[in-house]
Amino acid sequence: MGTVKAPNRGLCDDRSVITPTMSTPSLPAAAPAAPVPATASLRHGLFEDVQALFTGTLFVGIAMMMFAQAGLLTGSTAGLAFVLHYATGWPFGLVFFAINIPFYWFAWTRVGRTFTVKTFICVGALSLITEMGPRLIHIDYLHPAFAAIAGGLLMGSGLLFLARHRSSLGGATIASLYLQDRYGIRAGKVQMAIDCCVVLLALWVVPFERVAWSVLAAVVMGVFLAVSHRPGRYAGQ
Repeated sequence: MGTVKAPNRGLCDDRSVITPTMSTPSLPAAAPAAPVPATASLRHGLFEDVQALFTGTLFVGIAMMMFAQAGLLTGSTAGLAFVLHYATGWPFGLVFFAINIPFYWFAWTRVGRTFTVKTFICVGALSLITEMGPRLIHIDYLHPAFAAIAGGLLMGSGLLFLARHRSSLGGATIASLYLQDRYGIRAGKVQMAIDCCVVLLALWVVPFERVAWSVLAAVVMGVFLAVSHRPGRYAGQ
């Protein structure tokens, strides 16, 4: 008699695979939540603008007082104001405010009205801080190297506060921010080039050693801005 082979019970065996006869009803999909516009969630409020503009202006004001104490200067319109201050003895705050007046027209027509109003307020506040500051704080000894490094970082931080809240301290900052927004040139590089040129012009008024420390301060501030202020990194408005 031949050997009877057992039936092959693979995947098609009806005892191991149960095929459903009815499909399980599915729940209706929930409607997706409406996305929140990015501009609405990232837009700065009034309080955020006020505290940022005040903090940034205060940082720059402290740096200016450190530079004046150490006999240094900076670039942009603030550097020109320092040169006139050292050469004539005129009050720095008043000279700084007056030099920035022509730049308001450029900012109003090329950058925007809100930016111009904020810049006007910050320039006025910085002029007031630099005039009132020596009555509130006095440093007995300040080495130029420390003033250059700490002052450069303070100025860079302050300008970064202002830039991220659509403001500036006038002068070359307006031009550097415009070139960055329009042509993608980093504001830190433009600011560094302009500041170094202005500081070199001060050789007619300020001793070479102080000018060298001032160049170091301009480089520290420019490198800080070039690293920290890149187009597209910060989306706040």
